[in-house]
Amino acid sequence: MKIEVLGTGCANCKTLYENVKRAVEEKGADVEVAKVEDIPSIMKYGVMSTPALVIDGTVKFSGRVASSAEIKEWL
Repeated sequence: MKIEVLGTGCANCKTLYENVKRAVEEKGADVEVAKVEDIPSIMKYGVMSTPALVIDGTVKFSGRVASSAEIKEWL
């Protein structure tokens, strides 16, 4: 499984990335976590509002920060 956090480095993007890392650690899942900050790569997903969460190539949401508990539900 691969999780990508899309965002240009704002506070919400950093918070989402930390929540993802926490969820993966708490779940003990074998997951690759990546932070995507370049705008052309973000635009490839059709995301117009960051932060966004992509799991295995599918955008789960954009424009908000999910809690680590919510993220664990998708793992």
